[in-house]
Amino acid sequence: MSGAEVAGLAAEQRRPRATEVEQHGIDTIPDAERTSGPFDLFRIQFGGANTFATVILGTFPVLLGLDLVQAVAATVVGVVVGALILMPMGLFGPRTGTNNAVSSGAHFGVRGRVLGSFLSLLTAISFYSISVWVSGDALVGAATRLFGTGDSDLLRGVVYAVLGALVIVVVVYGYQLMLLVNKVVVLANTALMLLGLVAYATLFDPGYDPGPEAYALGGFWPTFVLSALIVMGNPISFGAFLGDWSRYIPAGTRPPRLLAATFLGQLATLVPFLFGVGTATLVAGEADYVFALIQVSPLWYAVLLMVVAFLGGMSTGVTSLYGTGLDFSSVFPRLDRVQASLFIGTLAFVFILVGRLVFDLLASVNAFIGAIVICTTPWMVILVIGYWVRRGYYSPADLQVFNQGRLGGRYWFRDGVNWRGMAAWIPSAVIGLLFANYPPLIEGPFRNAAGGVDVSLPTSIGLAAVVYLVLLVAFPEPRYVFGPRGPRFVPAKEAAMLPVADDPRASVHRAGRRRTPLETPAESIDR
Repeated sequence: MSGAEVAGLAAEQRRPRATEVEQHGIDTIPDAERTSGPFDLFRIQFGGANTFATVILGTFPVLLGLDLVQAVAATVVGVVVGALILMPMGLFGPRTGTNNAVSSGAHFGVRGRVLGSFLSLLTAISFYSISVWVSGDALVGAATRLFGTGDSDLLRGVVYAVLGALVIVVVVYGYQLMLLVNKVVVLANTALMLLGLVAYATLFDPGYDPGPEAYALGGFWPTFVLSALIVMGNPISFGAFLGDWSRYIPAGTRPPRLLAATFLGQLATLVPFLFGVGTATLVAGEADYVFALIQVSPLWYAVLLMVVAFLGGMSTGVTSLYGTGLDFSSVFPRLDRVQASLFIGTLAFVFILVGRLVFDLLASVNAFIGAIVICTTPWMVILVIGYWVRRGYYSPADLQVFNQGRLGGRYWFRDGVNWRGMAAWIPSAVIGLLFANYPPLIEGPFRNAAGGVDVSLPTSIGLAAVVYLVLLVAFPEPRYVFGPRGPRFVPAKEAAMLPVADDPRASVHRAGRRRTPLETPAESIDR
């Protein structure tokens, strides 16, 4: 047996069982417990997106008035561009051993990284809610057709509660059970969606074209760009979460393998996206896409759609909620990972009931996706530039300072905040929102600056990149944040690093946590 085979066997032996409750929060994952690989990163992204939540996003190009060819083109553009932006976000976890929000402390400061935590909260609540909404609606629609149960707010509320509770159970158990759920979803939902080619063969019209008067924004290009941006929201939404899973991948994994796993994982989501595009043409004009689709489906496939809905709701909900539970167990130290997950899950469930039963679902989805794209993308751009100028160098121990109730270290900057990252992100997000056009809830005053075409994304990306690089050159960061090889392209300044010490203001609960060898002050000081 080769050395590689022996190592692989040892890793399998160390892999925890799916039914074991995960013990790690956002602390650094020890090398011995990094039992995943790039294929797991691919699978968990595809499984988490191979769901009805993604299908719903795939219906938007048709709902906004594009014909079939235009809708497919907008979908492909959105997925590919979003995947290219997302790719580098899988590099941080193996280097830092923690999630991307905590990793962002290297560029925003160990306290400033809370920005990433709130971005992940926005994303988690949005996609957890979408997954439970659409999966619950599919189950109610199928039950109405099969058993004549009828439709009511009470029935939908009960189904939402059951789905939401099951998601939280998986989240509480943690990464290994989540990985198992995604293994099942990748295969089962792909097969079931491909069966749709048979189920809808006689109903599908490849020449579907509602005409130019159907364009939601009055013209082709504004409608096309809005459609692509909504689709792009799906890969962008993974930006805050990739580190949740890639932190279980060994640090020595080659970056090209990680980049490829992320790109291919997102490219594979064209399966549910194109399912949404194709089936949306079958029920165009109907107020409730999910309910209407089940009514026009052959009976045998309506039953299968219940399976797709259930598995998909579990997968998307779990991948969304898991990372936010991790994050908030560090932002609010009195909550451990399980308690934080229960808290966020409860908050999201209240949002589900209010959003679904009080507000317009599609308008809510549109607005939240817009906010995610505009606010998260410049944050990602700053992290990627930071990774590049620092040559991928990070100190895992110094990233954990705030989480352990201490202060000082490489990433303390000024009171725990790196104002360079903040000063680049804030105007980028604000100006992006001013140019945004996600009707009817997000309509910036400059939305018509380019003839109605939404230019919020290139504006926010370009501004973040330019401002951040200018600040790094004009106000160099301390040399000790760059590691032994020094900076790339930007200058550095000589400065003394504040030694790591307990923060007297930190809560007894946080400061009293047992430290691992990686967390001792001696390991956190640059000698």
